[in-house]
Amino acid sequence: MPGSHRRWLAAGILTAGLAATVAVTNLAAAETPPGPPPAASGASQADTTARPLAGPPPATGQQTVTETIRVTGSFDGANRRFVGGGDLGDGGQDEGQDPLFRLADGAVLENVILGAPAADGVHCAGSCTLRNVHWEDVGEDAATFRGTGAVVLIQGGSAAKAADKIFQDNRGAGGSVTITDFQVDDDFGKLYRSCGNCRTQAPRTVTLRNITVTGTGDVLAGINANLGDRAVIEGVTFTGGGRADLCDLFEGNDSGAEPRKIGAGPDGRACIVR
Repeated sequence: MPGSHRRWLAAGILTAGLAATVAVTNLAAAETPPGPPPAASGASQADTTARPLAGPPPATGQQTVTETIRVTGSFDGANRRFVGGGDLGDGGQDEGQDPLFRLADGAVLENVILGAPAADGVHCAGSCTLRNVHWEDVGEDAATFRGTGAVVLIQGGSAAKAADKIFQDNRGAGGSVTITDFQVDDDFGKLYRSCGNCRTQAPRTVTLRNITVTGTGDVLAGINANLGDRAVIEGVTFTGGGRADLCDLFEGNDSGAEPRKIGAGPDGRACIVR
């Protein structure tokens, strides 16, 4: 989808010492000899109780989707696995693929496992809720958000094998995205990216709360500092060798040009940790 498609390599283990702090748990520390634990950029270490990992549950069945499933109201997949077939794309990084699910404004998608290929995942036309949705192998994007004033809630769920972005935010002005109790597995680029070069730009807000990282990623949130974006991060757990930067700050544009990275880490304005 439109946005920054350049992967910025993680700068290494994130360091402590900025005024803003976020609770970061290193679960691997309890299983390995004492040594310097991974930290998060602008983050302090906090010894908290480990949460159960939230990876995909066992699939109750599998369905091949050859035409996008359109959802109005609520769709409960009962933990079935949905995989793309036919003309829905191969789940690669090609632009223009159709999603497996297209959610109307106000729709709810829950208890769904997206297998491989997942085409372009899920598209939300406006406000939507994704509850306990799991991506076993993210293709182009796991989910893309559109609409002016859209309120998006991702509650529970997980994503793995995201070569670039997991959640792509193309929304217009107003609304918010909240990602809570979510697990990121395997290698990934960005958990969340505010579109860096959409034709229509607006300030976007995102809250990341209780995120578990088990894989190695570039960054949790990529935002456009010059356009008034704001990311709030409240609790990150790194386990199993997982690591990623907290924030990358970009100079967004509406010309379609590749956005320029202008900073990294919490700055107390565009990227806030609590």
